[in-house]
Amino acid sequence: MRIINGTVRGSRRLARIGVELSRGARVRLQWMDYYQAHNHNAALACRRFGISRQTFYRWKRRYGPHHLATLEDRSHRPKRLRQPTWNRELELAVVHLREQWPRWGKDKLAPLLRTQGREVSTSMVGRILKRLKARGVLREPPRLRVSTRKRLWLRPYAVRKPKEYQVQAPGDLVQVDTLDVRPLPGVVFKHFTARDVVSRWDVLEVHTRATANTAVAFLDALQARMPFPVRAIQVDGGSEFHAAFETECQERGIRLFVLPPRSPKLNGCVERAQRTHTEEFYELNDFPLQMPALNQQLLAWERTYNTVRPHQALGYLTPQQFLTQWQLQRREQLS
Repeated sequence: MRIINGTVRGSRRLARIGVELSRGARVRLQWMDYYQAHNHNAALACRRFGISRQTFYRWKRRYGPHHLATLEDRSHRPKRLRQPTWNRELELAVVHLREQWPRWGKDKLAPLLRTQGREVSTSMVGRILKRLKARGVLREPPRLRVSTRKRLWLRPYAVRKPKEYQVQAPGDLVQVDTLDVRPLPGVVFKHFTARDVVSRWDVLEVHTRATANTAVAFLDALQARMPFPVRAIQVDGGSEFHAAFETECQERGIRLFVLPPRSPKLNGCVERAQRTHTEEFYELNDFPLQMPALNQQLLAWERTYNTVRPHQALGYLTPQQFLTQWQLQRREQLS
């Protein structure tokens, strides 16, 4: 190894002999080797490694060719540490309160200490708690395994729609949902919509309330006005689709599927139908506030929707035209 002008060439080899360097120190060693190999050109070394001259010269002053540990980062711990400004009595008071109220932090403990006549700031209480935790005096209490979730209602008949359930024909799956209609302040109607996912055939009805009994009444209208047998219905977890409604579906042989919580997208067809009926019926018509008259007007709109209004998802056929074509294709396949 050659020594020129008091500097050691090949310091990298010196590092391999027995000096363990961190990644940052090895990078800085490359700076110094490059600097020595290029005629001590600091500007060239800075451009080569993308560092400022201030940074380079700071490490150059610290660098010792025979002591490569000088290229390691030094501790940033301050020479003078802030000493506690509280007394032992205050610390014991914080410990006592924290043991009494384990979930309370500095913002709650500080006012309690002040009510005891102690002059203390919120930040000081925070520093006391931090110091007590670092010393192991305070420990977080163990958490008991207690469930706070809402109790799930047991559904004797309704289930999640199985993945293997195939929707291929009209009536295989009818999505049902409710909508709040507020024509006047303090006046709320419950609008029921049923949509067949294959034919987009809709059945509409409005009630003063959304209960299991009104849902059963809507189930009667749904079966009477759908031009095909209904084999399965899908609803959300609303209370109106429990109890009597679920019992009626079971007695009538209609499969009942219930959505998982917070997943209205799985009932996307009927959700889109609600928007259509809001925009094209409720927002464009002066409808009566009496249920019989409103349901008559809504029935007229239902006929228009199913037999007159072209539907984009059906290739701009009406649901009735789609059903006619589907029935013809079905007969041809069977013949």
